[in-house]
Amino acid sequence: MFWTIPTLMTWTRIVAIPLIVGVFYLNIPFAERNLIATVMFVVFAATDWLDGYLARKLNQASSFGAFLDPVADKFLVCASLLVLVHLQRADVFVALIIIGREIAISALREWMAQIGASRSVAVHMLGKVKTTVQMIAIPFLLYDGRLFGVINTPIWGTWLIWISAILTVWSMVYYLQKAIPEIRKRAK
Repeated sequence: MFWTIPTLMTWTRIVAIPLIVGVFYLNIPFAERNLIATVMFVVFAATDWLDGYLARKLNQASSFGAFLDPVADKFLVCASLLVLVHLQRADVFVALIIIGREIAISALREWMAQIGASRSVAVHMLGKVKTTVQMIAIPFLLYDGRLFGVINTPIWGTWLIWISAILTVWSMVYYLQKAIPEIRKRAK
């Protein structure tokens, strides 16, 4: 089940990364670049929900898809954060917190899987909320203007990305607390 519709949709999030980055190298006005990058991010981020729905609906869930889905999310978020830091729309400290957590928790999950304790660090609602807040903050920061003439996206995006950084740390602590008993058992 390597080439299923849901898996292909997951691959689109990875393919989207150079496209979103490339928009900022186009010789068009910044407002248009921002709009194109924002729309692209939102469309590709929406595939995260859609691929999971389709995998269940079409009975095409696979272990490869389950592996690739969070990897694609992390790539998309991390690449977008690096673009935002480069554009000076996100603080480098926020990017370090979020990217560092993603690396640490990915490594923890891999190690827990190797010792047969992956259930202790299974995805929790806190991690889903963190991801949702990131997926709202990033397009606000990419847009970098007034949405519908009312919403100041740089301000809202900055608040939301900092909230996501707090949720990032909180979820990391949660996963570490769940893993510590298993780690202690095997440290003896």
